[in-house]
Amino acid sequence: MELIRPDININFVGMRFKAFALSIALIVACVALMVVRGGLNLGVDFAGGSLVQIQFKKTVSPDEIRAALKDLGMDQSAIQQVGAAADNEYMIRTDISTEEMANLSDQVQEALNKTFGEGQGTVRRAEMVGPKVGQDLRQKALFAIFYAMLFIAIYISGRFEMKWGTAAIMVVVMLFGVYLLEAVGLNALILIVGGLLVTLGLCWVLKLPYALAAVIALVHDVLITVGVFVVLDKEFTLEILAALLTIAGYSLNDTIVVFDRIRENLKKERRQPFMEMINSSINQTLSRTILTGGTTLFALVFLFFFGGTVIQDFALAMLIGIVTGTYSSVFIASPLLILYEDWTRVKRAPVRKAA
Repeated sequence: MELIRPDININFVGMRFKAFALSIALIVACVALMVVRGGLNLGVDFAGGSLVQIQFKKTVSPDEIRAALKDLGMDQSAIQQVGAAADNEYMIRTDISTEEMANLSDQVQEALNKTFGEGQGTVRRAEMVGPKVGQDLRQKALFAIFYAMLFIAIYISGRFEMKWGTAAIMVVVMLFGVYLLEAVGLNALILIVGGLLVTLGLCWVLKLPYALAAVIALVHDVLITVGVFVVLDKEFTLEILAALLTIAGYSLNDTIVVFDRIRENLKKERRQPFMEMINSSINQTLSRTILTGGTTLFALVFLFFFGGTVIQDFALAMLIGIVTGTYSSVFIASPLLILYEDWTRVKRAPVRKAA
C-alpha cells in the first residue's frame, strides 16, 4: 500500500504567493504583539529571580498561597496553576534571588507546613538565578541562535553550490564584525538582528540562493514558534531555546532533502522549466516529508499530553516547530529559489534600445 502515488503532481509552487502572504502576515502579527507586550515573557533562566513549583493534596487558591509565603517576602509573587485542575499544582515566580534565600526550597516547605499542615503541600522544585547570570544567559541564547544560522548558511553554500571559499570569506567577515560590535558594547539583540540581515545580504550579493532560502526559512520557523509562545503568554526558558535549536536542525534536514532532489533533477532534466522542476522535486520528496513529520508529531503529541508539566512547553515548541518547518520546506524555501531565478533572469535579459 502506497501512502502517496509516485506520479502525484500537486501544484505547490502555484500557491507560493499565498504562502508568502500568509507567512508575512503571521510574522508581522507575532512581532507586533511582542512589541506591544514589551518582549518575551522571560523565565527565571533569563530574567533572574526564583521559581518554585508546589503541589497540594487539596484545592487551594493563589491568595492562600501568597498568605502562606508572606513572611518570606513572596506575597506579591506571580502564581499560576499548571497541569490539570485536579493536580492542584502551582508555579510561583518571584524576583527574590538573594543569598538569604539560598535554602529557598526548605523555607517554602516550612511555610507550607505551618499554614496547610504537614504533608499537605510539597515543593517539587525550586530554582534561583541571579540577575547578572540571567543577562549573560540571554546574550548567549541570542548568539547561539545566530551562530547556528550562520554556520547553516555556510554548510548549504558548500553543499549545494560548491562555494566553500566564498562561504569561508562570509563567515570570517561576520565573525570579525560581530566581535568588533560586541567589543564596543552594542546591545545583543540589535547586534544579532543586524548580523542576520548582513548574513542574508551577503548570501544575496555573493549569489548563494540555496543558503539564502534556507536561512530565511529558518528565521521564519523560529519567529513563528516564538510568536505562538508570545500569544499564549508562555515563559521563554532554556528548554525553549533548546527546542528552537532542535527545530532549526529538523527544518534544515527537511529542506536539504528537497534541495538535494532539486540538484539531482537539475542535472537530469536540463530542458525542463525551472518552476516545473522545483515543483516535481517537492512532489517526489512529499512522501518522505509527510512520513518523517508525521511520525515525529505522533511522538511529540504523546510527550505533550503525558510527559508532565516540566517537559510540556518543550514539547509544545517542538510541535509548532515541526509543523512550521515542514511547511517552510515546501512553501517557503524551495519557492524562494524560483524568485531568485526570476530576478537573475530579468537582470541578465538584454535591454532593448529604442529605435
